[in-house]
Amino acid sequence: MEIVDLINKKKYGGVLTNEEINFVIENYTNGNIPDYQMSAFLMAVYFQGMNSDESTALALAMRDSGEVVDLHDIHGVKVDKHSTGGVGDKVTLVLAPLVAYLGAKLAKMSGRGLGHTGGTIDKLESIPGFNVVLPLDQFKQQVNEIGCAVVGQSGDIAPADKKIYALRDVTATVDSIPLIASSIMSKKLASGADAIVLDVKVGSGAFMKTKEEAIELSRLMVQIGQKANKKVTAILTSMDEPLGHKIGNSLEVYEAIETLEGNGPEDLTEVVSVITGHLLAHAGVSKTSEEGYLLAKDTLKKGKALPNFYQLVEAQGGDVDFVKDKNNLLGHTKQFVITAEKDGYLETVDALNFGIAAMKLGAGRMKKDDKLDLYVGLDLHKKIGDEVKKGDAIVTLYHNEKGLKDAIKLISESYVIGNTKRTLKLIEETITEWEL
Repeated sequence: MEIVDLINKKKYGGVLTNEEINFVIENYTNGNIPDYQMSAFLMAVYFQGMNSDESTALALAMRDSGEVVDLHDIHGVKVDKHSTGGVGDKVTLVLAPLVAYLGAKLAKMSGRGLGHTGGTIDKLESIPGFNVVLPLDQFKQQVNEIGCAVVGQSGDIAPADKKIYALRDVTATVDSIPLIASSIMSKKLASGADAIVLDVKVGSGAFMKTKEEAIELSRLMVQIGQKANKKVTAILTSMDEPLGHKIGNSLEVYEAIETLEGNGPEDLTEVVSVITGHLLAHAGVSKTSEEGYLLAKDTLKKGKALPNFYQLVEAQGGDVDFVKDKNNLLGHTKQFVITAEKDGYLETVDALNFGIAAMKLGAGRMKKDDKLDLYVGLDLHKKIGDEVKKGDAIVTLYHNEKGLKDAIKLISESYVIGNTKRTLKLIEETITEWEL
């Protein structure tokens, strides 16, 4: 078998066998296939696509290129969730203690932020002492004891995906749905969970800009999960404006605590409740996802899962007293307030630009080795559809001077106040394996 023959086969629209895909992944990971040939292969896939069998084979080959986590000694059904990335997405921070309180087991491996999307691991590290690196035995023991753990993704998980993604980034093949789906699912399948809910963001602040693209990606990821004998549900959620009000690492922890207290933003509470409902159904805690949703929403409203958040922080070495006074999470930054110049309604928000503005302040990375300022970011005082009066605060910037001028300019150009009261549809669609 030769790589040039497989490039040629895919170039003309041929369907690759499992054996052929395994050959490509194994030999590229081992250094037997050079970057220039792998680049040609990826471009052939970009133009010709892959069917669900090929995409599944690709995901499994990348999964098997490294460590596949064995969670069998965690009691009960192990659940997990994954977001395709957005602005202000602090769902995991709320969902982990909520799921644990309600009796399911969440063993979560998360990533760091890059570009305009924030990373759960960076957010947790804004809590002094919080340890995101746990030995596997300790990770599993913690899930057994308190129902959840959130750690950084091991470098041994899907190394083929890391190597291929770096190549996709410089060969203009990032936006290929089979490659995106296989990349995401290789890591999720390697993480060992029995049931997974995928939060697929769609809109101006998401990688998937249109509902049609998001549905195509979601269906393919659910199919891959089904073929790999995992319970997978995909939920399409709006990212036409940031999720919640706060963007930035410590600020998002603050808002997560607010939500666990029962005082969180409606959109964040809703998204967390919907995802939790499906996880509870998969875990057998509730009979249906609808029943699980109602249970989750009621639990949040009554603040019952907040002690589980403190328990998570304590278990991973974080300073519980620090987060119990959540104002500590606002840090010692300076503040700059952008106000409305006229009356009306907030009609549109460019979520992508808000994420970029937070990054310019130091909340996000342009390159993987950039150092973050964990206490800067944005607080959006108005959501789409809200009434606005001249002089009302629209956005507060928490800053330490870095990037302030650029962020102010970007934000000022990224929202529209008009005469129309708009309503966003938060949950666009849900795709489950039995609907395929």
